[in-house]
Amino acid sequence: MTNKVSRVSSLLLFVTIPFLAACSSAAILTPEVPTMVPNTSTPVPTNTPAITPTHSTSTIYAITNVAVVDVENSISIPNQTVIVSGDRIDRFGDQGKVTIPQDAQIIDGNGLYLMPGLVDAHVHFIDPETFGRVMVANGVLLVRDTGLPTDIVLTIREALNQGAMVGPEMIVTGAILDGDPPLIPPVSEGIKTPEDGRIAVRQHAAAGVDQIKVYSKLTKEEFLAIVDEADKVGLKVVGHVPDSIYIEDAAAAGLKSSEHFFGFEKVIAKLLGEPVKLTYNGMGSDAANFLRLDQVDPQKLQAEFKKLKADGLTVCPTVITFKVFTKNNTFLTGNFPMSEYISQAVFDNWINLWSGQADLPDFIWQNWAKMVNELNRAGVPLMVGTDLSTPGIIPGFSVHEEMAIWQEAGIPTADVLRGATLIPAQFMGLGDRLGSVDEGKTASMVLVRANPLEDIHNAQQIEAVFLKGQYFDRQAIDRLIQEAKDLARR
Repeated sequence: MTNKVSRVSSLLLFVTIPFLAACSSAAILTPEVPTMVPNTSTPVPTNTPAITPTHSTSTIYAITNVAVVDVENSISIPNQTVIVSGDRIDRFGDQGKVTIPQDAQIIDGNGLYLMPGLVDAHVHFIDPETFGRVMVANGVLLVRDTGLPTDIVLTIREALNQGAMVGPEMIVTGAILDGDPPLIPPVSEGIKTPEDGRIAVRQHAAAGVDQIKVYSKLTKEEFLAIVDEADKVGLKVVGHVPDSIYIEDAAAAGLKSSEHFFGFEKVIAKLLGEPVKLTYNGMGSDAANFLRLDQVDPQKLQAEFKKLKADGLTVCPTVITFKVFTKNNTFLTGNFPMSEYISQAVFDNWINLWSGQADLPDFIWQNWAKMVNELNRAGVPLMVGTDLSTPGIIPGFSVHEEMAIWQEAGIPTADVLRGATLIPAQFMGLGDRLGSVDEGKTASMVLVRANPLEDIHNAQQIEAVFLKGQYFDRQAIDRLIQEAKDLARR
């Protein structure tokens, strides 16, 4: 499996975009809002062999006197003993009342908090060997890849989920379904007719993807056909709200998760009585509407959001993506914090795709963050995601940045933590074994030195990580970080 993964990493180099100019110049915005380039996550190679995981091989652990973070009920339960057997949480209970197996390795949890592993619900895993290590070191133990060539990303998923590569568990959408011609040809399929959409869904399902991703250029008829066919084969439809349809209509039709702010800028326009074009005019072409958010009646906005909740929509807002794009040109200089985790190949990818992109104004991400807070108030489920592979997004670390943005926007800390654990795990169909610390669930957990329910920044104070029962103490985590830096340098 290791050799196969290395070959796949090398193959990623050849998935190129020969006509980037057409994509990058597509959006036409007002002068106050720079052109937004579509997320064109071109895979790149690592060209390095996989490094053996560095963790203890003991299969039974007893974490004593630890506080268990109950994300479902927003409480921490002190003085607990947690028994991990193999890849499962065998049992836990009050200190002194849980029998500790004689052959268990004892981990002193005094002063520590045990929380579920974090999730990045929107990534493009273009540098799997480096990204994987940094993710685990940051406690990110589950990711959703939302757009790579289907055969390649299925191989990466297999390697991660079987433990042949160091990194989080993964679910995938495979290639993106977009209008014809698609915005990102190497990682997309152009849909010319509704029947094309149905065929593509059936092919994706047969290949074994976990979800179906739609994109901005689809017509309303194509989108509706894709949603209908996906429902027949039992797959959720996620992705961009096509410009051809209102977000509320997309949710009512069966879109299950909306990515980024696309579609919400039209909500603002409609509430202000402004005309809305249901045609593709360039990705983010209506972003200037965020400048007028303060003019929207808050009660009417809440009513719109409650409709989305009633229709079962989940939102993955990736606010961090729009925040880092306020300093896009700084990242493209190569002189930025944590650049040591970005390989030359990934950096070259940034340069090829994003050079010439003007820095975005602050009001886009700031007002989008306000709307995300309003979505949470309306009860719309939110998932933490980062759009990993775009400039300035650092694997793992950016998950913590996204959570901090949510907290600073006014979202209660407990809700933030659920948005990075339980909610995405449930949305991905893995809630029966991931997303919370419970008996019988998979032992993918993080030991931190302060209570993350009090301040989400505490989730960064990582002492140790369990990945499917594999224990990485602080020393092992530091080795993962060093390995990632070494891989990036190569």
